[in-house]
Amino acid sequence: MIFGFILIIFTDADGQFLDQMNPEHFCASAKISKYYDKSPDSIIQSPLLHKYDVGFYFLDLNVENNSVGLSGNVLIRATVTADVLDTMAFELIDEMPIDSIVLNGVNSAYLRNNDEVFVILPQPVEWNEIFDCRIFYHGSPPTGEFFSGISTEFDSTWQKNVTWTLSEPFNARQWWPTKQVLTDKADSSWVFITTSAENKAGSNGILMNIVSLPDNKVRYEWKSAYPIDYYLISISVADYLDYSIYAFPAEGSGDSVLIQNFIYDTPECLTYYKQSIDGTKDILELFSDIFGEYPFHQEKYGHCLAGLSGGMEHQTMTTLGYLQFDIVAHELAHSWFGDNVTCSKWSDIWINEGFATYSDFLALEMIAGDPWPDVWKNNVHNFVISEPGGSIYVPEEEVTYENVERIFDSRLSYYKGALMLHMIRFEIQNDELFFQVLKNFQIEYADSTASATDFLNMLNQTSGMDFGGFFQQWYYGEGYPIFAITWKQDDSILQVGSVQTTSKPEITPLFKMKLPCKLFFSDGSDTTVILNQQTNNGQFSFLLNKTIDSIQVDPDKWVLKKIESIIGIQEISHSHGIVLFPNPANQVINLYFPSNGIKSTLVEIFDHTGKVILKEETLENRSIVDISRLPTGIYLARITGQNEKAVLKFIKQK
Repeated sequence: MIFGFILIIFTDADGQFLDQMNPEHFCASAKISKYYDKSPDSIIQSPLLHKYDVGFYFLDLNVENNSVGLSGNVLIRATVTADVLDTMAFELIDEMPIDSIVLNGVNSAYLRNNDEVFVILPQPVEWNEIFDCRIFYHGSPPTGEFFSGISTEFDSTWQKNVTWTLSEPFNARQWWPTKQVLTDKADSSWVFITTSAENKAGSNGILMNIVSLPDNKVRYEWKSAYPIDYYLISISVADYLDYSIYAFPAEGSGDSVLIQNFIYDTPECLTYYKQSIDGTKDILELFSDIFGEYPFHQEKYGHCLAGLSGGMEHQTMTTLGYLQFDIVAHELAHSWFGDNVTCSKWSDIWINEGFATYSDFLALEMIAGDPWPDVWKNNVHNFVISEPGGSIYVPEEEVTYENVERIFDSRLSYYKGALMLHMIRFEIQNDELFFQVLKNFQIEYADSTASATDFLNMLNQTSGMDFGGFFQQWYYGEGYPIFAITWKQDDSILQVGSVQTTSKPEITPLFKMKLPCKLFFSDGSDTTVILNQQTNNGQFSFLLNKTIDSIQVDPDKWVLKKIESIIGIQEISHSHGIVLFPNPANQVINLYFPSNGIKSTLVEIFDHTGKVILKEETLENRSIVDISRLPTGIYLARITGQNEKAVLKFIKQK
């Protein structure tokens, strides 16, 4: 994992740990860290994969906690969608030997080519007929430079061996025979794992049975009745302790939800992670309220500890390298965005990762509280604008085996994707309506897949607004807007000029958007007005009954942008004789206010964004302010005394 931004571990008021803000998102880290050395290979799949629809996967495997070697069989039950099927295709890497294939009860011949297997059907199967294909196989998937969908590691902290899988996006075929097509979710799945008796094995769904076997073996039988995508099926094997709790969400059926946690079987491990595990209850209840009923409430949610550098949202049982507030929130949010509603193609990974990352923020906003939401927004904004280009949408030609890091680009798919949702929330200007959009999206595409266009249509339908142009700019476009703001108050009229340029003008020359401006008045009060920017050079007028001291643009960071300057065209003075010199200046400025009485005078220096960067009080009739360390640029000096108030502009030179 790459570390950066904040070099401390965040802790909220309850002592729950929040993860470091890293340029590489912890979820992305888990999914791309072993792909960098993968040999280039375009994604080419046989058309035969699209001639049937998977109804049921049954994995019956032998796995240990200290090896990637496995053996067993996988049953694929499917319905023919072509007129007739005489050859069935599935995916399994060439390095995994196949012992035999039984199709509809008959041993069948097969061919292998480029990690695909082609089974010659004993008898052709016609449209809408169901067939069973059981594949017996064994082997140890390649490790090292070539990424393996199954991994093993000795955890030196907890002194435990652990073996786990991670199939997203293309590596289910590394460890089990499958069909890697996002839009074909199996209707249900079973995962049976046989291992040594000292281990426990975690997987999807409900643990229906634990069967003792000869030779000190035990079989864990997991069954799920919910639709599931191929990459969300998982196993994790270690000397685990089962620590289970319950959530009681108000939304939905009202039943409790089991939260089943497989953590390493040492007392210290439970002590270390107990608070974060217990906090999962609060997050699940929150998300159930704002997104809709937990999608898999009839089964469970849970965690398996493993050797990941982050987390992976395996359906109903996330695999995690550690448990902390934000990673727990992120992976749990995937239950709605990624598992229940899955992106229909990897180009639209935003449906999974942008939504889950914004859920990190929502958990901070609604559970952790101050200062964490502001910390998140500040760091995410700074990270996203650290580079000028890149779209949230992943162009289809960039979705290749050797380019997985583009799919899971932290800056774009995760953080910019999250900020896009935050901006949609601001554009709607109605939180209840915004969250209704998310609920409706969950209802419409439950147990299925969806694209960004599908979400756009739901957004337009629910909000009654047209976000088509917004998506062209923020989702398919690149970069961010840059603003130069000028303002002037004439009596009761405030005039604001907003000149917008962009970081990638050749691709996205204009972002049509709402831009909030906070006005600070001379009587100490404030209000917010919204600039509805529709052209690069916007002019806005507002009727006011108070005198403005200063302006800040979007201090609460609702929108992604860069502020180049904020300049008050007309300096404000309500007292004669106040002098600022020299101007321009490079070392100090002298302020002279001759009418000062025995009361103190407050001197404040504002930068171009409206932020106070220097402040001092004096009882004298003059003040000398050291500006030598300030960057070059335009500044405002505000003087507030017993008999005077003034805002004066000055220029800092080199």
